[in-house]
Amino acid sequence: MFRAKHLLTGLALSVAASGNIAQAAQPKDACTDRDSAVSHLSSAYRERTAALGLASNGGVLEILTNEAGTTWSIILTTPDGVSCMVATGEHWEPVQPIKTRSRI
Repeated sequence: MFRAKHLLTGLALSVAASGNIAQAAQPKDACTDRDSAVSHLSSAYRERTAALGLASNGGVLEILTNEAGTTWSIILTTPDGVSCMVATGEHWEPVQPIKTRSRI
């Protein structure tokens, strides 16, 4: 099953902070091509992309969630097209970005 049971808690944040996300260690069964990963998350959990970001090394970190917010997943797609599950969870809650005042 694509959704690995033993995912490393907080790996997405620590790896993204280090800027080295393409080199993150992944269990073999947690990686596949992006189309298969997204298709599985869509059909099994009704998740779709909610946010994504491009890393300096060309990797794409993608957060998927379902409309009800009951599940979420984070996948990392490396420049060579391999997508790996980074983290999964429950109870997703989107927040609005904090608006800051511009200094003139």
